Amino acid sequence: MSDPAALVADIEALEEKLARARASINRRFIGQERVVDLTLAALLCGGHALLIGLPGLGKTRLVETLSTVMGLHGNRIQFTPDLMPADILGSEVLETAPDGTRSFRFVPGPVFCQLLMADEINRASPRTQSALLQAMQERMVTVAGRDRPLGPPFHVLATQNPIEQEGTYPLPEAQLDRFLVQIDVDYPDRDTERDILLATTGVEDARAAPVFTAQELIDAQTLLRRMPVGEAVVEMILDLVRAFRPEEPGVSERVAETVAWGPGPRAAQALMMTVRARALLQGRLAPNAEDVIDMARPVLSHRMALDFAARARGDRLAELIDETVAELARPGAAA
Repeated sequence: MSDPAALVADIEALEEKLARARASINRRFIGQERVVDLTLAALLCGGHALLIGLPGLGKTRLVETLSTVMGLHGNRIQFTPDLMPADILGSEVLETAPDGTRSFRFVPGPVFCQLLMADEINRASPRTQSALLQAMQERMVTVAGRDRPLGPPFHVLATQNPIEQEGTYPLPEAQLDRFLVQIDVDYPDRDTERDILLATTGVEDARAAPVFTAQELIDAQTLLRRMPVGEAVVEMILDLVRAFRPEEPGVSERVAETVAWGPGPRAAQALMMTVRARALLQGRLAPNAEDVIDMARPVLSHRMALDFAARARGDRLAELIDETVAELARPGAAA
């Protein structure tokens, strides 16, 4: 068993490093602290993130900044309907040597990096989207019968436009479930937009400074898994995930009547990791109930769906999640 004092010292050192990373990111991505924290949490957990927001809200700028600050080699893929799996994974080409002999050589695609930005991921066909399924789960791709490892670290930060659906292909549930969190990027408030306006229309643009290296990020991911989680938090995570499964005994009447399908065990795993990351980002040594409440919507919203009748009535999934979480967190609620 590791020395508790050494574990505390390691966590405190990581907290200080994360504070510098956040400050460096916020110089270029202004006024969206929650978006930054959720994205950092995804990286600290070793997972992927789906950023949903309108064009022009800085999603690409955020990913580019994260690549610099976290010391990761990044690539960007602009997803389009004519994009093919080989455009992501790579392909084998036939080469002729000077002596006339021929052989195949593998040319790696852009997926071979440490931080992949999948821009407008829902614009590619299902065949092309499926090229990322193995990469996101197993951190490897299979091309021409050979398994080719990708990392570590390997992270996918995908973007999606929430309103423009013409010419798009909805992501399959299996792929959505591979995203650790869904991050909603909203409009900035007036003061933040003023700061953005002044910071981005001058002669010089703010620069991000490297804070982590790839190996330091891997070490941070290992340290995160060593953080203790209390039994009460574990039980709250289980209660929360199971409360959204319509076939589960004892679920609320509203969930049973409105939810088509609920989150699986991967949601509980995601909550277990992200509550640790949130505690770490807030300078605490262990997560609490507030962390579970705060991470419920980013972890669960893309892992469940309302049925047709609920959608026709105009019910909103975010409101259902918030109401159910509030009920579970109410003093005296069943554990």
